[in-house]
Amino acid sequence: MANYWRTAWRRHLLAVSMALFCLLHNTMDVHARPANMSSLKDKNSPTSKEENEILPPDHLNGMKLEMDGHINKGFHQEVFLGKEMEEFEEDSEPRRNRNKLIDIFRKVDFNKDKSVSAKEMQRWIVEKTEEHFQEAVRENKMSFHAVDPDGDGHVTWDEYRVKFLASKGFNKKEMADKIKNSEELKVDEETQEVLESLKDRWFQADNPPADQLLNEDEFLSFLHPEHSKGMLKYMVKEIVRDLDQDSDKKLTLSEFISLPMGTVENQQAQDIDDDWVRERKKEFEEVIDGNHDGIVTMEELQEYMDPMNEYNALNEAKQMIAVADENQNHNLELEEILKYSEYFTGSKLMDYARNVHEEF
Repeated sequence: MANYWRTAWRRHLLAVSMALFCLLHNTMDVHARPANMSSLKDKNSPTSKEENEILPPDHLNGMKLEMDGHINKGFHQEVFLGKEMEEFEEDSEPRRNRNKLIDIFRKVDFNKDKSVSAKEMQRWIVEKTEEHFQEAVRENKMSFHAVDPDGDGHVTWDEYRVKFLASKGFNKKEMADKIKNSEELKVDEETQEVLESLKDRWFQADNPPADQLLNEDEFLSFLHPEHSKGMLKYMVKEIVRDLDQDSDKKLTLSEFISLPMGTVENQQAQDIDDDWVRERKKEFEEVIDGNHDGIVTMEELQEYMDPMNEYNALNEAKQMIAVADENQNHNLELEEILKYSEYFTGSKLMDYARNVHEEF
């Protein structure tokens, strides 16, 4: 699977350099950051919708790390807004977003004392994370139906494999016949690597006693590992394997912040790399490395990534409040949350303090 990520990252890096930066050379080694699975998806392809229905998503709402080990930059907004995320678009009317944010503040303020405590924020984060979970369950029903058209309630690996290959443009009947007759599929190297990765993940999701069939709940774990302790552990192992340079099944700070190889051609590229290092270093030292021994074990990473860990939710609540707590009272007032709206919602509100008290 590590080869798959490295192959995907090379393609992603080339696309980024051409479209956005034109800064980095496309040269990689085994110490580089892995890439998003989404980098292999052709957004303009007519089969992309079908692929999106049956492929595990690269991004999981409410998870601190992406499937490839990158930090989820939208995590704070996801656990604060829940299913209302899409309503806070950057081009939305500022006053409307401001009113939505005021409404959210009132809901988080459970005891109605016009300030939000860490406990209240923790309660809210758990509630919003559960919303993401329920959305995943709803999406899974549609995805499962796409791979189980006969409605018998289970899907074999071969059935899924045929569906996946058809979504990639291969002839469905031809692939089905070859699989049935145990013939060589003769697919390209990239597709074969993806298949091997998916197969490993498929059998991890097959709860004991293993029968090589996935029911709807197991398929949910296949697409969304955050819904299963076993699959979350598997996801952590995959991330560690892709970042672990000395194969000791642990992560040092240098491994966690490793950068893609390449020549930095100007200051802007250097700034991008510097931002990556600062962000990863802060998360490693202050959050993930629980005992501060300079090493992150799989157990620490799994605890950090567990979206339903209430202790994590409380820590996250304290961090979110600290960002906007200008008066240092360890609570969050309305004026503060409006001023730091971009952090909480991704949308910057102008004139945040205007008539704040009138809203009450």
